[in-house]
Amino acid sequence: MYAVIETGGKQFRVEEGSRFNIVGVEAEVGSELVLDKVLLLGGESLSVGKPYLENAKVKAQVLAHKRGEKILIFKKWRRNDSRRSQGYREHYSTLEITSISA
Repeated sequence: MYAVIETGGKQFRVEEGSRFNIVGVEAEVGSELVLDKVLLLGGESLSVGKPYLENAKVKAQVLAHKRGEKILIFKKWRRNDSRRSQGYREHYSTLEITSISA
């Protein structure tokens, strides 16, 4: 059985035991997270939500929190001797799917 879930403005196709990174969540490492924005359930039969399926949940365990690679933003205005540099790192949380229920 697999599911398509939405979290952090992105969609992921997940199965039990799969691991993936999402935009950082406020949860302790080792705690359980319930994702209820399930768009699709697949397997023997296919169920599609409008936009979400009711009574469908995906349970995940938080494995780690980390930060992504640094993104550098550099702006320069020509003939003005003006420039600006800025860096940014996104926070990510690694999840492992423990169960999918309909």
